[in-house]
Amino acid sequence: MQAEKEEPLFVEDTVYISSKTTAEEVIKEISDKLLEKGLVKPEFYENVIGREKDYPTGIDLGVVNEDLPNIAIPHTEGEFVNVRRVIPVHLENPVTFKNMIDPSSSMEVKFLFMILNNDPEGQSNILAQIMNFCTTTSVNDLGTFFKSTDTKAIYQFLNRSFADQDM
Repeated sequence: MQAEKEEPLFVEDTVYISSKTTAEEVIKEISDKLLEKGLVKPEFYENVIGREKDYPTGIDLGVVNEDLPNIAIPHTEGEFVNVRRVIPVHLENPVTFKNMIDPSSSMEVKFLFMILNNDPEGQSNILAQIMNFCTTTSVNDLGTFFKSTDTKAIYQFLNRSFADQDM
């Protein structure tokens, strides 16, 4: 039997640009696209929103460098997804998310990394890889990356950056 090849974390046709203006609208828009592709189950959207209320995912990258935008990493339990993948979403408008560290405070977010993970063991691993990417990539490269509105360029940069990480 052949060993199963691990699926890539990023796939070019699941890199998105959103012009929505609220977290709910963005998550709904992307959830619908992912459902259409068969990557998530119908309950995915409600569960991401529900989890976001209890466990916010906004991350202040100002601690890495004050010039970097804040990000959010919305996700839910593996039972609501069909694959292991990270969905990058460039936000054309700042969107408000609650802060992961201090849930009572809100922050403006400019980029999402939506985690789809049907492997319960792997959720924290993917989160760690994203944080490693944000803290080890040069600030200039990150600044350019977060401003990019070219889905192909976003995909290529992430693919390259994550391939360089020691998995």
